[in-house]
Amino acid sequence: MDRLVKADVNGIELAFIRGQKISKTFTLTNLMHTMSVAVSLSTKNPSFFSFNKPFSIIPPLSSSSYTLLSQPSNQPPLTDPPDAITVKTSMVPLGKANHDDLCRRFSKPGPHIFKDATLPITFLGPQVIEHLISGNTTISDIDLCLNNAISGCSGNQLTVLLKSAAVSGKTYLVRTLIDNGGDVNHKDSNGRSLISLAVEAGYLDVVNVLISSGCEIDNSIDHVFHYAAAINSVDLMDVLFRAYENTDLIESVDFHGRTPIHISAIHGHTQVIRFCLSVGASPDVLDINKCTPLHLAAKGGHLDTVECLLDASNYTKYALNKEGRTPFALAFGNDCSNVYDSLQLSDALNRAARVGDVNGIKSCIGKGANVNGKDQNGWRPLHRAAFKGKLESVRTLLGYGSEVNVVDDNGYTPLHCALEAGHVEVALLLIGHGAYAKFEESQRYRDEGWFEIRWL
Repeated sequence: MDRLVKADVNGIELAFIRGQKISKTFTLTNLMHTMSVAVSLSTKNPSFFSFNKPFSIIPPLSSSSYTLLSQPSNQPPLTDPPDAITVKTSMVPLGKANHDDLCRRFSKPGPHIFKDATLPITFLGPQVIEHLISGNTTISDIDLCLNNAISGCSGNQLTVLLKSAAVSGKTYLVRTLIDNGGDVNHKDSNGRSLISLAVEAGYLDVVNVLISSGCEIDNSIDHVFHYAAAINSVDLMDVLFRAYENTDLIESVDFHGRTPIHISAIHGHTQVIRFCLSVGASPDVLDINKCTPLHLAAKGGHLDTVECLLDASNYTKYALNKEGRTPFALAFGNDCSNVYDSLQLSDALNRAARVGDVNGIKSCIGKGANVNGKDQNGWRPLHRAAFKGKLESVRTLLGYGSEVNVVDDNGYTPLHCALEAGHVEVALLLIGHGAYAKFEESQRYRDEGWFEIRWL
């Protein structure tokens, strides 16, 4: 004999609702024509599940209904493997037995006990998926649990869950919810796309899934490059740029008139700025306060970012914002002394070197100016002083550690500059401090009274 009773279901499906009792009724039918059958019902989690009739007797060819009851819970009691109702049976020749007799009968295994059915317990509904999104479960068969839960959800519920999965970085859940009807082009209350939400949260894999699933963005609302810039993610920038192939997006402005470069400048995210520049974005855009990205980087004291922006644009150093202030003025107002040299002191030092203002040189260096700082042509203060023949300026700069053999963007050293301008004393001073250069013998130098020499 295969079994004594038959269940009317293959499993028990419970629509889980947080904080509420759950119940499900099923029927067992006695298959015996002349013999009553005793039934015992149990689960692995008796503290959560109970039955209205844990023990009963079913007369021949009769049926009996049973109700599985659950305790209220804040989360579905997912187990690994999933819980199930175990249906055990035993023949009752006399057709009668009291509760204690049945307890004793099923308390010990033996040939008189049959295991007629195992009815898996599954949980349905959005709150089960919310639990999976939260990550507070270690069950191994996520597929089974998720598919069961999805069967109890409406399309709108799947879409809401899709948003939660996207902002939580649950890539697999995002893909599954989309495959089962979640709307990939759902907008939040501010009109932002799921891609915006995933980018802002920094989940690259989720963004890739959304893009491949056809998620669309609205350029006027979805400032995806701004979000990527704010979290310093070049990887997200690259994925977005390749996906939408639109240079205008990377130069789009937000509600403050700021481009992604502005946002990066605020946070000092230099690598993001370099990426934006590499794909054609401009470093010179003004926001609604007429601030360039350099203004914002200077205000924050982000030295690497300041220097990157100075390399990208020479004139922005002198740009005035709405209040008529330069980047240096903003840095000074916020006591960001680490960027003074890049923004202004280097200019003052070059000017002092050029005019022979020794006190000015000392003052600038004392305030933190870089004695070897270069201008837009790669000239250092020593180049300036040598070219103008300012002997004391050269001497002072050398005394403060100027590199005597430093070269500009064209490969010229300060010695080249001195010779080109005909300043013999300066040239000799530089040579005395180790200057060298490679010159071919020149008729010009001989004609002008120079000593013949080849510096190697």
